[in-house]
Amino acid sequence: MKSKIQDIVERLDLQEHPEGGYFKETHRSVGEITEENLGENYKGSRNYSTTIYFLLTSANFSAFHRIKQDEIWHFYDGSPIRLHVITKDGAYHEHIIGRDFEKGQLPQRIVEGGDWFASEVLENNSYSLAGCTVSPGFSFEDFEMKSKKELVELFPDHEEIIGRLTRY
Repeated sequence: MKSKIQDIVERLDLQEHPEGGYFKETHRSVGEITEENLGENYKGSRNYSTTIYFLLTSANFSAFHRIKQDEIWHFYDGSPIRLHVITKDGAYHEHIIGRDFEKGQLPQRIVEGGDWFASEVLENNSYSLAGCTVSPGFSFEDFEMKSKKELVELFPDHEEIIGRLTRY
């Protein structure tokens, strides 16, 4: 499995992502939304949308984080993905992104801007290849990760899952 994962990383020219896994930006729209049209949460303009490849392995996870924008996940290959979401009001939801429609999996899932989310590969010794589309376009200025302690203070009812899917 390691050689297959390494082959995908090399063929798609993926780099390590701060939240875990590997990524490569594949599209950044030319058009921009100006700061005055984005609202008070944004500083500066943003492209209309951005898209990345995102590869996660069962040896790793994507840690809880949030962005200001909506993020659309698209499933491509490998094991289904378990997506964990804690909404702005503290509700927890788990979604499986994949292709097994008989098991209720869907190949696409939207995470609303401002919700905290983490993900992991469903099957052992495997990988998940997905795409993520963000609109307005992604900027690391809009990316936030918190420590386990900080997230548990915000969402004490979800301490177990936060503890398992945070890095520090």
